[in-house]
Amino acid sequence: MSLAPHAKGSVPFGAYETWYRVTGDLRAGGPPLVVVHGGPGSTHDYLRSLASLAELGRPVVHYDQIGNGGSTHLPGRGPEFWTVDLFLDELDNLLNRLGIAEDYVLFGQSWGGILSAKHASAKPPGLRALVIANSPASYVLWRQEMKVLRELLPPGVDETLARHEAAGDTDSEQYLQAMTVFYNRHVCRLRPWPRDFVATLMEIQNDPTVYRTMNGPSEFHVTGTLRDWSVEDCVADIEVPTLLISGRHDEATPATVRPFAELIPDVRWEVFEESSHLPHLEEPEHFTRVMTDFLNEFGG
Repeated sequence: MSLAPHAKGSVPFGAYETWYRVTGDLRAGGPPLVVVHGGPGSTHDYLRSLASLAELGRPVVHYDQIGNGGSTHLPGRGPEFWTVDLFLDELDNLLNRLGIAEDYVLFGQSWGGILSAKHASAKPPGLRALVIANSPASYVLWRQEMKVLRELLPPGVDETLARHEAAGDTDSEQYLQAMTVFYNRHVCRLRPWPRDFVATLMEIQNDPTVYRTMNGPSEFHVTGTLRDWSVEDCVADIEVPTLLISGRHDEATPATVRPFAELIPDVRWEVFEESSHLPHLEEPEHFTRVMTDFLNEFGG
């Protein structure tokens, strides 16, 4: 099946615009699968392959969150603007503007997963099922686990990272080289990195406003406004069937995912043995089988 979108455009979001693309017909088939990307400050590009799930007879909706990709960029806005509530409001607005708020499934990856969990905890009546992929339930747990993973890197790598972080020199070539060692182990284990993943990394580099404000300079050095944010206090309120996805080598370690498994009432957890943070790219056939089975059983 072609990954070319059947429709794409932008919807108004207050004074701004949210870019989206749809694979399949929103007026036909099962509840749309809405794909919520990571970051924050990433783009939909690295999740483009999920468009193939439209073969199941349901449309697939991708969008770029405000601040990146095809949506409105606001490089002059500060931390008070870039809030979790902003992105929750944007998701609600998109669902309503596309006319699918009464019948949809959410797939959230990384930051998109914890954001989708927060959305689901409000018990939206149109949500049929939820997939939380490679996401922590708490950035406090995430930061604790990043320390563990960094200490297991080859000799000298963590020391290089820490030295440049202390100096505020995280744009240096030495920091980027040491950062790549971590990414090759715990973000994407494929060589070379897939084109769609590289496209997203380039988009973040082109406008790092959101990523650096809310996350920080890298996946494992979270210094932004999310550093203490958690959904552990609300995920027990999620009422829809939920699939958890993580990789055996994932930066989203079992300790960061486990609160979802323990607190969400109707939940199942699939671990991809050959993957890190991107099972949809690292083990695409297995990923498609798992998603197909879940959506056919629970996705309406």
